[in-house]
Amino acid sequence: MNTVSKAAVEAPVTVRELTCRVDWRALLELPATLHGSDAAWVRPLDFSRRQQWSPRHPWFEHARARCWLARRDGEVVGSISAQVDDLAADADGRRVGYFGQLEAIEDEQVFRALMTTAAEWLVGQGCRLMRGPFDLGINQSCGLLVEGFERPPMLMMGHARPYYGPMLERLGLVPAIDMLAYMLAPDFTPPPAMGRIVERLAGRLEVRAVAGSELRRHTGLLRELFNDAWADNWGFVPITEPEFTHMAAEMKPLLAPDYVQIAWFDGEPAGFIVALPNVNELIADLDGRLLPIGWLKMLWRLKRRLATTARVPLMGVRRRHQRGMIGGGIAFSLIERLRWPLIRDGVKMVELSWILETNKGMRSMIESLGGHCDKRYRIYQQPLGPDA
Repeated sequence: MNTVSKAAVEAPVTVRELTCRVDWRALLELPATLHGSDAAWVRPLDFSRRQQWSPRHPWFEHARARCWLARRDGEVVGSISAQVDDLAADADGRRVGYFGQLEAIEDEQVFRALMTTAAEWLVGQGCRLMRGPFDLGINQSCGLLVEGFERPPMLMMGHARPYYGPMLERLGLVPAIDMLAYMLAPDFTPPPAMGRIVERLAGRLEVRAVAGSELRRHTGLLRELFNDAWADNWGFVPITEPEFTHMAAEMKPLLAPDYVQIAWFDGEPAGFIVALPNVNELIADLDGRLLPIGWLKMLWRLKRRLATTARVPLMGVRRRHQRGMIGGGIAFSLIERLRWPLIRDGVKMVELSWILETNKGMRSMIESLGGHCDKRYRIYQQPLGPDA
């Protein structure tokens, strides 16, 4: 339940941009007010959310953003952000802007005030199409949870109240695309067809693990593979060198041995996969705080390999190999090599996310391994400006 007073439900809504530390603290605390009674919700680390909005974050080298709080009678009842990424391609000739940080009580007036504020700022930035939620860009956490509310979110994945999606649709936003989170047990039995494909590629296909000490040396190659593999995906925005380096530095403390694998085909890099332990499983009792001893608890749990779940946030196969037998063989070989270190570390279930609903080839392969769709995230959109 939303723990908001009766007065806050009856008073008018005001929306103001965050301007001080008190406002930012209110932004961090709002989800706890809205989701605190939800057993599936895991509070993100406050440190990570602050770092994400730091002006020194490399995403802000090519993007800009604003964030607002909605209040009623002095009580915070909602939040939203708006972002413009200069690397994002126009959609149908219209400049696209994003919204994110969407949290609110179940009240149409609050949602309308928040969405109107974000839309007006984006129009002022020259945008003619609004999409979201993005947190902050498409290469970070994105999409609104619309199915799978019963289970906690994985590392770097969002959670939402069930009324968020219907409220956006009531305001005129429409689904743009769905993104799926698949769950797969790593001790699957490989289907015979996949085994035959790998046999046919023997001598041409090799998968090698990247040791933690070698990660920095391979960041350029991993970024090249990522941008090439994802270039034809819906909403693709290339990730810059500073962004990828920053992301790799954040992931490195979480990586266990052999959790990064690179596929080589005919001696050339052809694909990659990265797994991370599901840190959300390890921080659920920290209430978003690393101090005074949260750091020690998290690091000890990581060292002891206490997570029984993991997530694959990054995976890709070069575009020229994606269709046909070779692409399937590369993708399967990456998963096959990755699953053994996960089993070694006691991981029982792995989330592969997110996967576009239109990616029928990858979905079919995962389902052939026994995977099932566990959560569905949705990107909404709405035209902006005089022609909307």
